[in-house]
Formats: sequence, C-alpha cells, structure tokens
Amino acid sequence: MAIQQKLGLSTRLSHRLILTPSLQQAIKLLPLTTLELAEVLDQEVMENPLLEEVPVQETLSTEEIAQQEAKEEAERPDDPLKDIEIEKFFEEYFDEGRRGKPAEVPEAPPIENTLTEATDLYDHLLWQLHMTVSDELTTEIGDAIIQNLDEDGLLRVPLEDVANMGPYPMEEVERSLGVVQSLDPAGVAARSLNECLRIQLRVLGLEGSPADVMVRDFMKQLQSHQYGEISRQMGLTSEEVAHHLEIIQGLDPRPGNRHSPEKSAYILPDVYVVKEGDDYKIILNDDGLPKLRISPTYKRMLDEKKEGAEETRAYVKDKLRSALWLLKSVDQRQRTIYKVSESIVKYQRAFLDHGISHLRPLVLRDVASDIGMHESTVSRVVANKYMHTPRGVLELRFFFHSGITSAMGEAVSSVTIKQRIRKMIEEEDASRPLSDSRIAAILDKEGLPLARRTVAKYREELRIPPSNLRKTVH
Repeated sequence: MAIQQKLGLSTRLSHRLILTPSLQQAIKLLPLTTLELAEVLDQEVMENPLLEEVPVQETLSTEEIAQQEAKEEAERPDDPLKDIEIEKFFEEYFDEGRRGKPAEVPEAPPIENTLTEATDLYDHLLWQLHMTVSDELTTEIGDAIIQNLDEDGLLRVPLEDVANMGPYPMEEVERSLGVVQSLDPAGVAARSLNECLRIQLRVLGLEGSPADVMVRDFMKQLQSHQYGEISRQMGLTSEEVAHHLEIIQGLDPRPGNRHSPEKSAYILPDVYVVKEGDDYKIILNDDGLPKLRISPTYKRMLDEKKEGAEETRAYVKDKLRSALWLLKSVDQRQRTIYKVSESIVKYQRAFLDHGISHLRPLVLRDVASDIGMHESTVSRVVANKYMHTPRGVLELRFFFHSGITSAMGEAVSSVTIKQRIRKMIEEEDASRPLSDSRIAAILDKEGLPLARRTVAKYREELRIPPSNLRKTVH
C-alpha cells in the first residue's frame, strides 16, 4: 500500500508568551535590593560605554545651581595671606645659615596592619591550645577537634572520625579532647548537653554535688520540669531542688556563642512611607542609585555617515539597544515597587494609624488584583525589600499573612492573634501555665474561634514551649 504525501502551506493562529530581552531584564531586577541594584548599575556603566552617570550639577535646576554658587561665595573666607608680606614672612626659611637638618618623617604602617577583626571561637581556642600544650601530637589532634566544633562550641562528630583524620591513636584523641575541654569557655568541645553542663559544674567545683547528680541522672526530668519526681528520687525538699535548679539554670548550654558574635546587619529601606496630614505619601529610596543617561557623544556616532564606520556603528547600535533596555527596566522596576507599596499602604492603613492590633490579613493575590499584575510579580517585588513606616522599618513580607474571621465578622490577622497568645502566656501564673486548650477557650470567648491545634501551631511559631515545660517551681 503506497502512502501519498502532499506538501503545502497553511496558517495557524496561537497564543504564546514571549519574554523580550527588556522584560527578562526587568524580571531579574525586581527582586534586587537598592544596594544590589546600585552594584548592577555600576557594573553596567563600566561595561557599556553608551551609559554614563549624570553629573550632580545637571540634576539641579538653573535656579538651584545659582543659589548654591551664591551660598558658596558668601561662605568663602577672605584670603588670609593678603595682608602678609610673603617674602619677608619666609625670609628666615630661605636663609641657608638657618636651615637645620630636616626632620625624618616615620613611614606609616601598611593599611592592612591597622585593620582588626573580632577573634572567633576557633582563634580563641587555638591560641590557648598553643599556650598550654607543648606536645606536637596533642596540638595537632587538638587543632583537628577545634576545627570540628559547631557554632555552639560543641563537638558533633564521633571521636572515630577525628582519629581517622590522622590517623591518630584513639587514646591520644581522648586525651587531646580532655585538653580542649579544659580551655575557656567552660563546656566547650562537649559531645552532649549533659557533658557540657557537667564540665561547667566541675570548673565551679561542684562535681558530685546534687546539681551534678541532677544533670547526670535526671536530665530527662529536668527538661520536662518533673521536679516532684526529682525531689522524691533524690530525697530532697522542693526548696533544695529549686536551689540546685537555680545553679543549673545559670550554666551556658551554648558556650561557643559568646565568641561567635553575629555581624550587625544594616538595613537600607527601599520605600519610605511618610504621613502628611491625614494621608500617607510614598517615596522610593533612590539614594545610592546612580542616575544614568545615554552618552550624547556615542549617540552622535549613529548619525555620522563616514565610510568604513559600519562596524563601529553596528557596535554602538547594539550597546544603545542594551542601554535603553536597562534604563527602561529600571524605570519599570521603580514603578512596580511604587504600585505594590501604594496598595499595601491602602490595605494596611489601620495598622499604620493604630498599630499591630489593627493589622489586616493580606495575601499576594489581593495586591496583584488591586494593581493588575500577576502574583509572581508581586512576590518578586516584596522579596528582600524593606519599608520605613511610622511603625518602624518593616520587611514588605511582614504585611502578608493569613487570618481568621471573628465572631463579629471582621477579618483578624494571624499576627494579631499571635501577639494575643504571647501576651496571655507572659501574664500567666508560672506555677499553673495555660494549656493550648485553655488558650483556645479564652480566645473563643473573645470572639476568635480557634482550634487547639491552631493555637499549638502559632505557639510553636512563636518558639514558646508547651505548658508542661513552662511550669516552674516556687
């Protein structure tokens, strides 16, 4: 059976989403912070000769420039040398007989020698190790142990793994571990919470004390606050248990943290919300962003019709297209951030006026529908962005969260509910802490119907332990 094939032309209409280079670039710029965008623009200026930064003078109006020049002229002091006879003033310094040996100016140390940084846990321990131990093998194994400590100062890897790094004899590894555990801070290089606390008690001279026995034999009961059980098994009164418990609570379960300080993170707001009268004004933060324009010098090259300049004109044309895409993308980014911020302020006006208790539930879809954009675009905008408001500097994501409907039919934010739960727990009787069921019952009476498991979920998100672990002994 023969198959016949026929060639022909046909047309078909279909919808396809095509990302132009300009749109792709705009999408990439949306999630960037102001500082990150400034770095990108600086890099583009270096790579694209058609882009140049607008001089500060040209960003001012003619009137502003005239005012600035007049102010500088008025503030400029008179010439302090006009009433001095310069030749006579310097006469003695030009006299060969009065010249002395020029003073030697000491050479300043290199700049890298003047920089300092905080000593971390590794350097702190290694310095002590070298100052304490002269044995080369112990120092080498101790160094290996120190390198395997986590940020809390605890040793999370098995000693067998340390021994295999050499390989080192296990007895030497155990001896070196004892040396590292004797260093400051007390409790460092412990392999468990139990060992960490017992090392600290030994340093305090409390080895074998009731507090040491509690940590050694009753850690599970301590963590679950079963103080009555500890009192019964150890034959101690509740007052004696409370006394030794106070000693244990003064110990540090993360001894390495004090030598691993977190660096301060400085936040540069991307948006400012300023109250003017009864309204809120939105101001985009352009500080630090270079103001760019197309270089007129290179732009004129496109108008020149010199022979043999086709290759140059093609290069300039390509760079011009790239520069225009960038400028358009930056402008689109700023407009989008403004629209999203404007919508957030509209939805959260009550929060800005009255505080956290008036924060409304808000999801990405609400803002996306309000400004006529896709949810993914709004998600990119709010990523890593901060807003300076009368209520403080807040991450844009702070304004987005779920909520419930109260008995009065009002939408209540989950953040507001969490704040209420936190306050209830802070004000509870420590000897009779509120259970999740009891908290749910109280909220229900206040018109906030919440399931017990939802209360437990919010409590865990607040990093608050359950009621049996919050109970304390008086």
